[in-house]
Amino acid sequence: MGIKTVAVFSAADRTMPFVQYADEAVCIGPAPSNQSYLLGEKIIAVAKQTGADAIHPGYGFLSENAGFAAAVTAAGLIFIGPSSQAIEMMGSKLSAKQAAQAFGVPMVPGTETPLRSLEEAQEVVKKTGFPILIKASAGGGGKGMRVVNAESELAEQIAMAKSEAKSAFGDDAVFIEKYVTAPRHIEIQVLGDQHGHYVYLFERECSVQRRHQKLIEEAPSSCLTPAVRAAMGKCALDVARACQYYGAGTVEFLVDEQLNFYFLEMNTRLQVEHPVTELITGLDLVKEQIRIARGEALSFHQEDLSISGHAIELRVCAEDPANNFLPDTGRLETYVRPQGYGVRVDDGYEEGMDIPIYYDPMIAKLIAWGKDRDEARERLIRAIGEYQVKGITTTLPFGAWALQQPAFVNGQFDTGFIGKYFTPDALDVPSANAAQAAAILAVQLWQQQASGAAAALPNSGHNSNWVKRRDLR
Repeated sequence: MGIKTVAVFSAADRTMPFVQYADEAVCIGPAPSNQSYLLGEKIIAVAKQTGADAIHPGYGFLSENAGFAAAVTAAGLIFIGPSSQAIEMMGSKLSAKQAAQAFGVPMVPGTETPLRSLEEAQEVVKKTGFPILIKASAGGGGKGMRVVNAESELAEQIAMAKSEAKSAFGDDAVFIEKYVTAPRHIEIQVLGDQHGHYVYLFERECSVQRRHQKLIEEAPSSCLTPAVRAAMGKCALDVARACQYYGAGTVEFLVDEQLNFYFLEMNTRLQVEHPVTELITGLDLVKEQIRIARGEALSFHQEDLSISGHAIELRVCAEDPANNFLPDTGRLETYVRPQGYGVRVDDGYEEGMDIPIYYDPMIAKLIAWGKDRDEARERLIRAIGEYQVKGITTTLPFGAWALQQPAFVNGQFDTGFIGKYFTPDALDVPSANAAQAAAILAVQLWQQQASGAAAALPNSGHNSNWVKRRDLR
């Protein structure tokens, strides 16, 4: 877009690629985020000192902080995102529900205001029944969230949820929702400009999760019908209109086995999984964010949009799937990205770099596009096999396992996918493709030896990969 950029970074991120690629880079503090990336006033000061006219908040840290958005605007800068009022309204799950409900958006049965007492909770569950979900109003990422299966657990779980919410968000307000069993987590990407125009960019399926955090996302979903998709899209736009939203945002829904859907929350920022939407629509969401922030009108209408093919993303995290997905640290002794048509890698590391303990353990997003779901899935499996990472444990083996599970292959899964099907010893079993590739290679080597041929296989030095790609494509 011809826009020069200034990167702000912590001491831990000094050698990161984003720092090297920026036109200018400024260190804003030590590694802990509360001494660097969460210092809104310092970030604004750097923007003014370097002559920047806008700030893009990314998808973490201050990206959904209404106070920061307001401070950016007050400083005479452009915040590349929605208004602080929209962030504040949607940042509270309760106020978001109230705003959406005014437009008739379906809601999960539960409370519409913060719980005031245990007695109130007991009255609510008489209507909803068990199981229920206790959720932090200011929450996110699974924090302050508790499933309650019986009244005997109610008091303890409310207290624990409130304590966790207070610690994580500085706000102990919690509310109750009926726990939807076997739900799918499906979200709708929306765009709105500052002239009242809105579009939705279809859905993303985000049901493969651990600790209420996503691991595999795809677009479109394997379960939605065109009618349900259109109904969800309309509701998502209603939610955006409820807070006069502009920029890129995501409206999240729970979908039950009968394809009934219920509003969950709105994320007022770019999502980690936005690449799958870009690949099926041909749009660059960050470009659209910048254009909207400049005050430009959307250059397309809803009828101009269509779904092209299928895309699936695996979050490559420094985590040990065999040990309850606990974060791992270490040095990237080997780091080689997969390549090829339809394969995209969004990452932030290079070989030889250390994985720090201070931030989210995600090191990359591996995305594959195909003309249909099966091609995208098979292409992603191939890309996982070519992704070389040594020095840390990652979610790559889990991804290869998950993509070949019958429930995933058939598109018949929900947010309980990992709990139902995954066990650590599953990663010790070679995949069918790997075993088949080894067998093919062994047969070809045996045939060569039997015939006395001394010549190496074609493309010597990469024989096994060549044989696998050629014969198993």
